[in-house]
Amino acid sequence: MLAKESVEKSFTHNTSSDISNRHLLILYGSQTGCAQDIAERIYRQARRRHFKARVYPMDDYERANLINERLVIFICSTTGQGDEPSNMRKFWKYLLRKNLPNDILNQMKFAVFGLGDSSYVRYNWPAKKLLKRLLQLGAQNILPRGDGDDQHYLGIDGALDPWLKNLWEIIMEQYPLTPNLEVLSDDILLPARFRVEFIDQKFDENKKKTNDDEVYARLVKNERVTAHDHFQDVRHIELDIDGAELKYAPGDVAVIRPKNLSEEVNEFIKMMNLSDIADDAFILIPNDEDHKIPPHWNFPLTLRKLFEDYLDIFSTPRRSFFEFLKFFVTNEDHIEKLKEFCSAEGQDDLYAYNQRVRRTIDEVLQDFSSANIPLEYIFDMFPEIQPRQFSISSSLKAHPGQIHLTVAIVKYKTKLQKPREGVCTKWLSGLVPDECFIPISISRGTMGLPASTSTPIILIGPGTGVSVMRAFLEERIYEGATEIRIEITIIKTSGNNILMRDN
Repeated sequence: MLAKESVEKSFTHNTSSDISNRHLLILYGSQTGCAQDIAERIYRQARRRHFKARVYPMDDYERANLINERLVIFICSTTGQGDEPSNMRKFWKYLLRKNLPNDILNQMKFAVFGLGDSSYVRYNWPAKKLLKRLLQLGAQNILPRGDGDDQHYLGIDGALDPWLKNLWEIIMEQYPLTPNLEVLSDDILLPARFRVEFIDQKFDENKKKTNDDEVYARLVKNERVTAHDHFQDVRHIELDIDGAELKYAPGDVAVIRPKNLSEEVNEFIKMMNLSDIADDAFILIPNDEDHKIPPHWNFPLTLRKLFEDYLDIFSTPRRSFFEFLKFFVTNEDHIEKLKEFCSAEGQDDLYAYNQRVRRTIDEVLQDFSSANIPLEYIFDMFPEIQPRQFSISSSLKAHPGQIHLTVAIVKYKTKLQKPREGVCTKWLSGLVPDECFIPISISRGTMGLPASTSTPIILIGPGTGVSVMRAFLEERIYEGATEIRIEITIIKTSGNNILMRDN
């Protein structure tokens, strides 16, 4: 393990007047964590260039302060059919206010990078709309918009790397360093965002903490609806929300915050040589006032609970993970391989090793077995478990106090021997009715029923997409529609994959 003193000495944060004007704000909108990872990468690159950098989700930033910002980098992903990610929507709504003067942001210089998939019609719409609106409000764009594309053979990084290179060339030209300062090398380890402090206090296993919009719903049914010899395991799940102030309409989406399986976490703890302290309570202390602890984390925590509830240790690691990992391995072969993965020339090899086969953090650490990661750095290296979204397959009017879901269990093969499994659906598939409570919230959907029950509707829902169709039909029947004509065209089917037979 790298001594804490040597980590601190490796990075000196200059607070002199030489860098008093070097302030950079990084705002991101992220649905799955990818945009957040990029924003945090830019934050680290900014610190190496002696900027006082801050990074926030757009909706967590105090929007009234935007008029005081001089340099802002926006990173925003795309969700649904060209929609803004959930933690950007309040910020975007604020920017659309008609009473904002068209010169309100004329002091701001900015750049925008979008994440999307070019196979969709509304490719990178949030980034395109954001750039256009910022220009309308008087802000000055310093760099052409970057368009990250999942379809690129290197994924988002295919567009991100050249965009970042151009970004820093422009910024450093406009904000040059004084002669006594230089850009810090990538071989210098930056300080961690948090420090871990163990305390003499018991962890309360029964204490539950949620986000403001979440409730704990009791699982009442978890039934496989495809035949056991069918390749796809699809579940009909029913949740009891009776008494909770949770309302939804047909077309809305259930947002579930999953957990890692305890038996897999136990194996991970053993591999990390953390068994002796896995159940000791600790708190986190930010090393900078701008580093925020997730509000729904239930402190004091234990490492076991941290890995079960909050950190996505079975996700495919992003590039930043390898950039940190190279500091914590001791084997010479491991050091050389990680340096290669972190270089511009090694991106093809990294993609083949990591993203293409969907290798997990757990598996990478098994391969690089000489790694010994200091506790404080796991919060920089391991991403937070992201909520998953599922279309609701019930009408609240037809099923008061209930939410129904139709969930396909994710399991598939790559070139690796072990099948890939979805963290959330694997967890859901093993839950026992009446014994489990699931943290859930509602996200408003992009589809809805016409106001008139006589308006014809054409519904197309292949596979589990039929779930929202069920919700629409139940709503119409409850509202007293007497003439519902259902025409079903089956392209290919067999008796063992019919998901719904409601009469």
